[in-house]
Formats: sequence, C-alpha cells, structure tokens
Amino acid sequence: MSELTKNVQPLQDFDWEQYENGTTANVSKEELDKAYDETLNKVSEHQVVDGKVISVDKKEVVVNIGYKSDGIIPASEFRYNPELKAGDIVEVYVENAEDKKGQLVLSHKKARLSKSWDRVNAALENEEVINGYIKCRTKGGMIVDVFGIEAFLPGSQIDVHPIRDYDQFVDKTMEFKIVKINQEFRNVVVSHKALIEAELEAQKQEIMSKLEKGQILEGTVKNITSYGVFVDLGGVDGLIHITDLSWGRVDDPHKVVELDQKINVVILDFDEEKKRIALGLKQLTPHPWDALDANLKVGDHVKGKVVVIADYGAFVEIQPGVEGLIHVSEMSWSQHLRSAQEFLKVGDEVEAVIITLDREERKMSLGIKQLKEDPWEAIEVKYPVGSKHSAKVRNFTNFGVFVELEEGVDGLIHISDLSWTKKVKHPSEFTQVGTMIDVVVLDIDKENRRLSLGHKQLEDNPWDVFEAKYTVGSIHEAKIVELMEKGAVIQLDENVEGFATPKHLVKEDGSQATQGEVLPFKVIEFNKDSKRIILSHSRTFEDPKREEKAAAKKARAPKKDDAPKIENVAASTTLGDIDVLAELKAKMEKGE
Repeated sequence: MSELTKNVQPLQDFDWEQYENGTTANVSKEELDKAYDETLNKVSEHQVVDGKVISVDKKEVVVNIGYKSDGIIPASEFRYNPELKAGDIVEVYVENAEDKKGQLVLSHKKARLSKSWDRVNAALENEEVINGYIKCRTKGGMIVDVFGIEAFLPGSQIDVHPIRDYDQFVDKTMEFKIVKINQEFRNVVVSHKALIEAELEAQKQEIMSKLEKGQILEGTVKNITSYGVFVDLGGVDGLIHITDLSWGRVDDPHKVVELDQKINVVILDFDEEKKRIALGLKQLTPHPWDALDANLKVGDHVKGKVVVIADYGAFVEIQPGVEGLIHVSEMSWSQHLRSAQEFLKVGDEVEAVIITLDREERKMSLGIKQLKEDPWEAIEVKYPVGSKHSAKVRNFTNFGVFVELEEGVDGLIHISDLSWTKKVKHPSEFTQVGTMIDVVVLDIDKENRRLSLGHKQLEDNPWDVFEAKYTVGSIHEAKIVELMEKGAVIQLDENVEGFATPKHLVKEDGSQATQGEVLPFKVIEFNKDSKRIILSHSRTFEDPKREEKAAAKKARAPKKDDAPKIENVAASTTLGDIDVLAELKAKMEKGE
C-alpha cells in the first residue's frame, strides 16, 4: 500500500451501481474533497514538524511535510549547513498552512530557535563541540550562528595566536565550544580557542620541562607592546621586556623587531607554575661598556645625544649602551637652582667633558659648563672693587637684593646700600625682580663666589650737604607727612626726613600738631652716621621765651661791687638766680 492510500477508508454508503453507470449525482463535491483531505497529514499552524528536503538550490529549499503542497524555505536559513542535500530530514516551523496563493509557509530558522536554547544549554553542560557559521564581524570579535542563535565569538577566543585579519573568518563554518550563557539576556559566548588549549597545555608542559636559564632558542615575534615583545617558542610564549631588547635605550620596540620575525633569544628566567618566561635579546651581544675606548679618561671631551631628561639632569648616550649623566649643576656656572629642561632637550647633540668615569660600576658623569671659562677665575680683573656695572635683579630677602651680573656671577646689595636718604623697609619698595639695576662693586668674596654691591654709592653722599644745612639749632619750615604713636615723620626736603617726638609737636596754643601741617621745626640733634635728624616745633617758641626770661633776670641782678656775700645769698636764691649767678661766675672767670 502506498503512502498516499494507506489511510483511505471506504465509504459505507457509496453507491457502486451509480459509479458503474457513470452517475454520481448523490455524491457532493464537499464529500469528495473531504475524502481527498483525509488521505493527507493533518497540519497545525505554529508547530514544529519534521520535513523531507525535496530539492536544494542557491535561492531556496523545497521541503515536504506530507501536506497537499510543499513548503519553500530561503536557502539563507541553511547557511550554517553547507552540506544540506535532497533527502535530508529537517525541522520546520509551520507559519501558515495556506497563504493567499494557497502556498504552505514554512520556516526552518524559527524551528531551530524554538529548540535552540535547550540545545545550547545541553552543549554547555556536556561540553560538546558544535558547528557554527561565522556571519560577520562586530566590535571586539565575530557573530556566529549556532542553532539559529547569534552567539558572540570574542577576538581573543578565535585562536591561541593574536588575529590581525578578522575578515578571513567571515562566511566560514568552524567548530566551537560554548563557554558562557546569560539566561536572562539570552546571550551566548563561544570559543574556538578552547578546543585547542588542552592540546597546547600538554605541549607547553613539555617545553617548560626542558627549559634552562641561559638557553638560547629560536622564536617568532608574536606580539609587540609598549612594554616589550612576546615571542612564540613553539607552543609557549616568552616576553622580552623593553629593557632587554637593546643595551641602548628603546622608546619603541617596533624599531628593534617586526611581527613574525624569527629571532634568537636567551632565557633569563622562567616560572613553571605561572608559565612565565623572561627572555633577553641584548644579552646575545657584548656589553658596550666592555668595548669602550680604554684610553678614555677624566677631562676628555666626548659627543653624544640626549636620550632622557629630568629636572635634576640629562642622560647623554655617547655610544649605544654607554651613557653619562650631566647633572644640572654641571650645565651652568650659575648658582641658581634651575631645571635641566632650561638647557637641553631630548635629541640634542652635545659635547661634554668627562668629570668622573667608573668602568666597574659602568657609570660616567659629564659636564658642559667646563667648556666655558669659570668667570670666578679672574673675577678681580673683570669686576674690581669700585667698578660700575648693570645687573639683573634675581630675588629679594628682608636684608637685601640678590642680583646677577652674568651667568655664574652673583652679588648682594644690602638694603642699607640701596639709598642714601630713603628709609627702605623691604627691597620690593625700591626695585622689582627681573629689572636691571646699576651697581658698584664694594667687596669680593672669591671663596664663596659672592660680590658685595652697592647702589647708593653711584651718587655722592647727600648727608655731607645736609650736615652743613641742618645744623643743630637751625630752624626750617617742614611738613608733617606721617603721624605715629611715637612721633611724626617730618619732610625737610625732597630727599631727607626728620623725626619729632609727641612732646615736640605741641603748638604754642597747647594743641597738638596734625598730619599735613607745615610748621617751623628746630634741629635739636643731627647724626650723620645713623642718618638721623631730630626736630622740635615746640622749641621754636619755647627757647626764645626761655632766653628772654634769662636775659631779664640778668638785668635785675646786682652789680659786681655790690654783690652780697655768698653766705647771705645762698639762703634766699631761687633756681633762676642760680642760673644767673652761674653766668656771672663764668664771665668773671673770663675777665669780663
């Protein structure tokens, strides 16, 4: 019995006589259709059934599920299975038993999706090896079709070696292991690398067991990073740190090796547990210090390039692997603390003098200031005492101004040597940092490399003139420019000031003088050395009264012949009389 007739059942009330006579008027078309339909499989929409592939071409796959019509499925849904052929049994999802054209609508993709998560979870649990079709590239890796699910293949999981061309894997079917599933977001991560790691692990163990320090091996440059180079030693990787690439300084490993280059390396150290191998490349060549000219000595001149620079100095490579340090203090005769970047930069070609040389420690110190003459060697010739110069103000202290006459030659102007007349409380009142100031050399301290300088000495001392003008007892009109608790500052002239205590600021009417007033002042003290002039307003009117009073008493005193005896005078004299008597006595002694 054929597949198409095995389910046919004879109708109980079929009139065979009418059939033989050619008349079937009592049998309706619906009944005939029903009899036909019952010979076919019953198909329910939105379910998964098995179907048989009838034909396969580039565009579509025809599948029969025992229905009255076959279903057509796009060939793209079978991309994961390039071996598909007629006669294969495949799962299909019934979308629609009959569309507008009467066509059976099937989907293989949806059939796979309905069961894919069960398969994916089972594959993870059983550590199965599955096939997957690589659809396209994405950020960080590839998208792989696994059972109709789009899984993520990280770039690091494609192979044990770094992949530089991802496009070569697109449209390929490969074997994978599922390594991670996120059930909540239905994300699947697969790995091809995991399939070969077990084999490689055994290979690594064998290689590691045969390693020895100092052993020289051939390897292939696998990866180049900013800190070193990874080398494949035939199944196990080793790292050449950037400092072990060359005896000279290396700023970019790409300048020393290239990807896929075969090189010889020496094993410096290894850790079997951590599978780490430290390799060296420079160790295969002699150390440059061993090849350094044996005649090179302290005092010799060398040339080189600045390779590293820091605040404290610059390292100069005089030949690959041989460097010397120029400390910032050896860059200039100047005593000021400065940064090496002010003098040199990386890449500069310089000439220097060897200051120290230690071949055993492989250290060398250099200097460039020694290429110029030390300005202090003949300081007395260029800057003799009394000579005048222009200097740059470097910085201030409370006691003076530090200036630089030239690089390496500094001097100090004491605050007392800034001005003859102005009372300078701080140097910032007189000048500014960075400006030029005229100076005269007062003293030379060669041992400490310092000059004592003066600014006021460029002019004559005006106090010689003031001494003659502001004699004690002289009276001058002056202005009170500043009032303080202890007294007042009096402006005598443009360049000279005096001072008056509060008791000397009392005016004739008993009131106190105020700031801004112009009054007559009497000089009661003049000190040229300390540049001090003491003044008094009160004395301008008190002294004449006192002198007038003294003169009146003198006029009332008895004549010399009528002078009473001393013993009679003593009992009745007043203090004023004593002054008169003393004056008379002085005149008598002079013979007046």
